[in-house]
This record gives sequence, structure tokens and C-alpha cells, in this order.
Amino acid sequence: AVVSTQSTGGRITEVQQKKWKVDCGSRLDCQLQLSSVYLPGNVLRRKNLNDELMMREYFSEGDLICAEVAEVGNLDGMLKIHMRTHEKYGKLPEGLLIKVPSVLIKRSKLHFHRLPCNATVILGSNGFVWVGPHFIPEQPIEAISMTLRETIARLGNVIRALAAYGVQLFDTIILTGYDISLKYKVKELLKPEVMEHIAQESYEHSQHQTL
Repeated sequence: AVVSTQSTGGRITEVQQKKWKVDCGSRLDCQLQLSSVYLPGNVLRRKNLNDELMMREYFSEGDLICAEVAEVGNLDGMLKIHMRTHEKYGKLPEGLLIKVPSVLIKRSKLHFHRLPCNATVILGSNGFVWVGPHFIPEQPIEAISMTLRETIARLGNVIRALAAYGVQLFDTIILTGYDISLKYKVKELLKPEVMEHIAQESYEHSQHQTL
């Protein structure tokens, strides 16, 4: 999946000649050209035959990536995505991917949120939401502890609850929902009455904050 300034997220579905096909949640797959990615070593340069042969070493089928929408094809509506900076975009580590209606993603210049609960949330413009550990692209990730796994699962269930009741998603309302959820066990967060409570309390709190 691609998690799109438009930041978008997606999952690699096929490796083709000089490009990858990516499921971005749209009617047609997105297209990521080999020429539009930073290679290991943070290099954006002219690609050669060796790079083409190594494409599966960079991204292979099933990998989750985060990229930026470059353009929409006029004729076929194909989304072309790119990774023009190595600081944010690239392959995502192990985490949780949630699909919500794209209209629930609040328009913002910021899509990457390092939350104080030690997890990162990426709100893709396409409605793909990724929750996982803090990370730096191309840097090794430490093994995810059981505590962090529980935090990621809790955040995921909070996001599902907010989305189920049509609450617009942004970093502070997700944090509010997370704090409200702490009185419940993670598995209890999927109960309809608990989901409604979290969504309503979070929304009311955000409305109060804006007054």
C-alpha cells in the first residue's frame, strides 16, 4: 500500500521493467518509475542496467511504501508517484495499515506524526493510514517490543473507532482518542459501545479546543 503533499501510501503489487505497480487504493494502480526513487545511499541519479536488475532488492511485491503523488495521467487516470526525498519517503517498516475514506483525512501540510506514545502515524491523502514504530528511512529498526505492539494496536483501534463514526483524522484527535482509550483493554476497543464513546468524547474534546 502507499501511504501520499499529497503523501500517499501503497503496496507493491508487481515489479515491471523500470517501474513498480503499486496499489494506492484507487481504481487503477499507481506507477513508480525506477528513475523517480532514491537508491540506497540517498542517491537520486541516472539509473543503469544494474539498478534495473536490482529492482526487487529495493522494493518487492508486498512491500508497503510511502511516496508523493507526482502527476495524474490525463488519458488513463494513472497516478504517477515518486520519492524525491529520502528523508520521508521509501519502504515502511513493520506496522499496521488501515484504510479509511479519504475524505476523513484532514487536509494538512503534515502527514507524518511522531506521537509521544512512541509510535508514528502517517495519514495518507488516499485514506491509507499507517501506524508503526518511529523510523528513519534506510536505517535499521530495532525489534518491536510487546509494549510497542500493544500501543500500535491501540492506536489502530482508536483510528478505526473515529473513522467508523465519521470523525476527521488528524494528529491531536488521534492522541485524544488514545488517551481516552487507556481505561479499556485493547480488545475492548472494538466493542460498538466503546467505539462510540471514544469517537464522541474525542470529537467533543476537539470542538472544545477550537472554541
